[in-house]
Amino acid sequence: RGDTLFYFTTCGWMMWNWLVSSLALGVKIVLYNGNPFYPGPEQLLNMIDSAKINVFGTSAKYISSLEASGIIPSDISDFNSLNTILSTGSPLVDNNYSFVYQKWKSNVQLSSISGGTDIVSCFALGSPITPVYSGELQTRGLGMAVKSYNDNGENLINSKGELVCDIPFPSMPVYFINDPKNEKYKKAYFSKFNNVWSHGDYIKINNDGGVKIFGRSDSTLNPGGVRIGTSEIYRVIDNYEKVNDSLAIGLENDSDELIILFVIMSDGYQLNEKIDYEIKYLIRKSCSPRHVPYRIIGTSEIPYTLNGKKVEIAVKRLINGSNEVNSDGIINPESLLFYKNLKI
Repeated sequence: RGDTLFYFTTCGWMMWNWLVSSLALGVKIVLYNGNPFYPGPEQLLNMIDSAKINVFGTSAKYISSLEASGIIPSDISDFNSLNTILSTGSPLVDNNYSFVYQKWKSNVQLSSISGGTDIVSCFALGSPITPVYSGELQTRGLGMAVKSYNDNGENLINSKGELVCDIPFPSMPVYFINDPKNEKYKKAYFSKFNNVWSHGDYIKINNDGGVKIFGRSDSTLNPGGVRIGTSEIYRVIDNYEKVNDSLAIGLENDSDELIILFVIMSDGYQLNEKIDYEIKYLIRKSCSPRHVPYRIIGTSEIPYTLNGKKVEIAVKRLINGSNEVNSDGIINPESLLFYKNLKI
């Protein structure tokens, strides 16, 4: 109560509802309408001081874009009012943490949070009384019986599995409109495990309760029958300065799947045999031989949703020959044409 909270969001994203609901706690909220990098990349940073923001909400994409712009926030201000930075939309990678603590503010709480539009809530999030570890979400949400399940429905600790919530929780939807027999509802959440909510993400929970999110399980890569979360590859590529952005997709190949990695090169670099080798070597060294892409393809644009998530499923459908793609909610739908017309 009494804090000033900001979250950079459109009115169409669940974070808008999340933001506005904090008024019920006696929190002052700050709204921003416009490009976060206009007239310059320091725009939102300046607003922290002018509005005396205590909790600053953003996305991993904003933090990485801020770093890529060459801005060093600590040169702009000490950000005395700022206590907490929240980030969602996609997992924070290790270098995001390094950037915040080394070049923004050393004594801020950086909390990666993860939930869902349909629940307008968080399965995993931050806690003001527990440590922050690079690459981890601090803890599971109150009222959320979140676990990591294997395919047999067994609870896993320190192993990657399906994110499930095996006890009903306060903000779960209870039915869909125009679904009188609950068929769509059950297919969406309860088709994988009987009577257990499966959210469609890969997760790992460690002994201390810390959480790692590995990306959507419905966009999982599956080369040679080994399930790989796309974020495992992104964590490597995001530390490679010659690539500005990337998208990992599975290409169907008989009964197997091949990893195709699309990359946008950083200014001054062009994809060539040497860089192709370097990328594959880094992925092999940091992950495993199974993670190494079958092909690396240069692209000029990667599709993103309005809330900053990479559009993996639509691109996967396109490169596998399906035209049944919903472009609603994609901020740059014209980018899909490249993938639709691509011959691999």
